[in-house]
Amino acid sequence: MSAPVPHPGPQSLVWLFFNPIGRISREPYWLSFALVWTFFAIAITVWLRDAQITPDTPLPEAMTSFIEANPLMPIMLIVFQWVELALVIKRLQDRGLTGFLAIFVFVPGINLAFIVGLGLIPGQDGPNAYGPGPNSRWKRPT
Repeated sequence: MSAPVPHPGPQSLVWLFFNPIGRISREPYWLSFALVWTFFAIAITVWLRDAQITPDTPLPEAMTSFIEANPLMPIMLIVFQWVELALVIKRLQDRGLTGFLAIFVFVPGINLAFIVGLGLIPGQDGPNAYGPGPNSRWKRPT
C-alpha cells in the first residue's frame, strides 16, 4: 500500500469537528474538546435554568421536562457524540492505531480515562498509515 499523500484542500473546522479521516496532535485535540465541552456546559446550564426539576422529581417527569425545556438537546447530544468520535478517531490515527478503538468511548468507566489518556500520549512523528503527518488529512493515492 502506498503512503498517504496530503489532501490539497485547506484544513477547516468542519474537517476538525466532523470528519474522522486524518490525524490531530495533542494541542488541537485538547483545544477542540475544551471548545465543545464549553458549548455543552452552556447548553446544560441554560437547560437546568429552564427545567423545573427538583431532587424529588420522578424520572419520567424529569425526562418530559428535559424535552419541553429544550427540544434541541437530544439532537445536540447526538452531534456532541459525533464530534467526540471524530476527534478520538483522528487522535488514535495520530498514534498509529485503528479508529475502531474509539468504541471505548461508549464504555462507562473507561471512556473518560480513554479520552484523557489519548490526550496525554504523544503521537507518531512523520507519516504513518493514516496521514502524512500530525494535523493533516490525506487523500487516497491513485
